[in-house]
Amino acid sequence: MRAIRVAPAALLGATALTLLIPAAQAVAGGTNTSFNPTVAPSVVAPGGTVTLGSGGCTGSTTVTSGVFGTTVIAGGSTSATATVDAAARRGAVYAVTFVCGSTGASRSVDLTITSGATATPTTAPTASSTSIAPPGGVTGGLGGSIGTMDATSIAAGTGLVLAAGAGAVYFVRRRNAGRQH
Repeated sequence: MRAIRVAPAALLGATALTLLIPAAQAVAGGTNTSFNPTVAPSVVAPGGTVTLGSGGCTGSTTVTSGVFGTTVIAGGSTSATATVDAAARRGAVYAVTFVCGSTGASRSVDLTITSGATATPTTAPTASSTSIAPPGGVTGGLGGSIGTMDATSIAAGTGLVLAAGAGAVYFVRRRNAGRQH
């Protein structure tokens, strides 16, 4: 029976959290989730060229990496090219950081340097040809769902959880006090 008495308070707390999350994100500044930068190809030989895409950024995008110089994708343009250093370490994975000038959003994309030979085939690939795979396994992560964590976001989330918990305690105690008389 106790679970039935607590259910309305838990439902009220969950509803409050659901309704207040967008407000907390707005107070915290939110993040631009439509900013989706790309690096193509994602696996390249030392000295190779990559195309950098700034999908979703309406202003200029600054791109930095330890494997090529700083590149700026001009506003109104969606891509630029960069040449990977010939001295790039084979088999290494480098972070390519994109910063959208119009929103300040920052995202990173991995660029893998091939560990095999750099020779380019002169004929079409055959069924017996092999592909070069990046070293290591799959890198798991948040998938871009979370940008950077800042103190404002953490404080807003903590405040919401505490408010929901306090509300639940208040309603449970109030209900119990009414039954004891």
